[in-house]
Amino acid sequence: MTSQTLTDSPTDLDSAPYLDRDLPVAARVADLLDRMTVEEKVGQMLQLDARDDLEDHVLRRHVGSILHTSPERILQANALTARTRLRIPLLVGEDCIHGHSFWPGATIYPTQLGMAATWNAELVEKVARATAIEVAATGIHWTFSPVLCIARDLRWGRIDETFGEDPFLIGELASAMVRGYQGDGLDDPTAILATAKHFAGYSETQGGRDASEADISRRKLRSWFLPPFERVAREGCRTFMLGYQTTDGVPITVNDWLLSDVLRGEWGYTGTLITDWDNVGRMVWEQQVQPDHTHAAAAAVKAGNDMIMTTPGFFEGALDAVAKGMLDEDAFDEAVARILTLKFELGLFEDPRLPGRRLDAMVGSAAHAELNLETARRSLVLLENDGVLPLDATAPLRVAVVGPLADDAQTQLGDWAGGSGQAGWLDGQPREMITTVLDGLSGVAGWTVAHARGADILTLEADPRGATFPDGQPRPSVVVPADADESLITEAVAAAEASDVVVAVVGDRIELVGEGRSTATLELIGGQNALLDALIATGTPVVVVLLASKPLVLPASVSRAAAVIWAANPGMQGGRALAEVVTGAVEPSGRLPISFARHVGQQPTYYNQIRGQHGDRYADLTQAPAWAFGEGRSYSTVAYADLSLTSTRLGLDDTVVGAVTVTNTGTRAVRETVQVYVRDVVTSVSWTDKELKTFRQIDLAPGETRRVELQLPVAECTIVDAAGIRLVEPGEFALLVGPSSRDEVLLSAGFTVV
Repeated sequence: MTSQTLTDSPTDLDSAPYLDRDLPVAARVADLLDRMTVEEKVGQMLQLDARDDLEDHVLRRHVGSILHTSPERILQANALTARTRLRIPLLVGEDCIHGHSFWPGATIYPTQLGMAATWNAELVEKVARATAIEVAATGIHWTFSPVLCIARDLRWGRIDETFGEDPFLIGELASAMVRGYQGDGLDDPTAILATAKHFAGYSETQGGRDASEADISRRKLRSWFLPPFERVAREGCRTFMLGYQTTDGVPITVNDWLLSDVLRGEWGYTGTLITDWDNVGRMVWEQQVQPDHTHAAAAAVKAGNDMIMTTPGFFEGALDAVAKGMLDEDAFDEAVARILTLKFELGLFEDPRLPGRRLDAMVGSAAHAELNLETARRSLVLLENDGVLPLDATAPLRVAVVGPLADDAQTQLGDWAGGSGQAGWLDGQPREMITTVLDGLSGVAGWTVAHARGADILTLEADPRGATFPDGQPRPSVVVPADADESLITEAVAAAEASDVVVAVVGDRIELVGEGRSTATLELIGGQNALLDALIATGTPVVVVLLASKPLVLPASVSRAAAVIWAANPGMQGGRALAEVVTGAVEPSGRLPISFARHVGQQPTYYNQIRGQHGDRYADLTQAPAWAFGEGRSYSTVAYADLSLTSTRLGLDDTVVGAVTVTNTGTRAVRETVQVYVRDVVTSVSWTDKELKTFRQIDLAPGETRRVELQLPVAECTIVDAAGIRLVEPGEFALLVGPSSRDEVLLSAGFTVV
């Protein structure tokens, strides 16, 4: 550090090479890095909460990034940055998970799990592109999305943020989302940084508890948890977020094998790593593997972390580590260079991308609303139907719309959506932008719609341990299930008995969803089970709409329901989309990206479990899921036949080529998702019985038959062996093709790899 660097004046900087937009980015980064003090370097590695003291963040700690911003805070932070010595612009980040989560009037799409039910990567990419346009217009450069965690224990509170239970489907949809966010390159003013999270194994919880120890071997990580991350790393996702949890006792934040050997080493990843919320501080106050912030900061820097999210003590800790000889002054250079590279590539030195003049035209636009509607339509999964659906939209039907979620606009949006509470300055999205189930069905011409709440779900009590965690973050309130209310049920039953059909909307609320909000049960809570029992007992056909963040267990009475639809959290247009599907204006085409349990004791229920257990059921319950991965009904019927392969003896460089005949045997047009699984018959180590390897969506007119061609490189028929090497083992395989993961509906064709 030269004395000249410390005396740079604003006039001197006007001609500084790092401000010359014509120079290569690497040269600009090198010049700026050489001018920075160690305090400025440490500050660049910090991302702090904009709701706190912005002046202290920017002027004293030299912060490199902020998150949880409002429009006013973005402008204030930019003005403060102009007062700093080097005028390094801020990266502004936000949890824009399924739309611009915390911007009033932004378009909120179905949750990520809901989007996964579309099985449509092209549609998901369009959602991410539209989200990026809205996010960039508001002065935000970085979204902490997509989530690549694999859903395992359904009690985990963050199931809704995943793309479900299958690594291949996760990789397809996450890659699409990254492409949508990052566009054609960061110099595009509508491009934003994507973040692959949570690296890695975060969702392998103990008892479904959030951020608990991930008891997971390196081979298991390589087998299922790492492949989606490897794919997006190689495809150019610019940032990775590290999980909260420990693996083999080592926090991911300092897990040298994952960060150095695998991510930076084997995969050659050159992107930027960011911790999750206070990961560095948690090593001190929660996991208790570091004695203080000095040691925690030193460990985090040595492990290769670039951006430290919301650990203010990292600043003092890192400087103290330098003073005590635990870190060299240049220990921060590689991390800071990566952060500065992002800022130069985004063009923030020339244009900090403040909220634009066309903001109102960009955010919540009509085009985005139409995309939202199409996504919601495709996300709805028809699980059961005795023929009562679709309902005639032109008939003078009396419809009772019943349930605590029938007209709950903010709950319909799900987590990370304004009313979910993470940001603090936004109670919810504008009501007029949201079409609830009641809104949607009330708009059907000719119908007479009655509404009754029927049940309450929960009340809240303060946590007796105090309002905040040791790091100052608020503790969630304690959920108290509501009692069944006989007066509410009586009102709902009366409405049902006076109607031709009932639509009962049940599920969960935001208080049961998210970080720190895992559930001990999967049952509907409050008075909802009693409500469903009473409604179904009336004999009036009941259509159950499960508006829920994740698969829940429905009461036994639902076996007598006329139909069951899983709607996830379908976003702003969910009510309209549901009305279109219920009336048959839109053919249901959603397919489950995740399996439904019959009982919480079945956990886990994912389809691709390892072979080898004793028996195939519990003594008191089947192991079969209520509804399996890949399932979903249409109003038409589809038949599969004549699966054949062009060659059954293949080498490692060959491609499995085959075809299957798919026929629409019904009277309505249908969109069918043809699913292709592979079974490796004999493996050198324990392995799953089948894995999804590809899929195709086809549209068939009534009565239409199509010969669907299938191609799968043999190189994708891999396992991870005992040494942790992913490879194709020669031997016998089976290609399995059909409408879901259930064995009984899959056609099989054998082939040999030599």
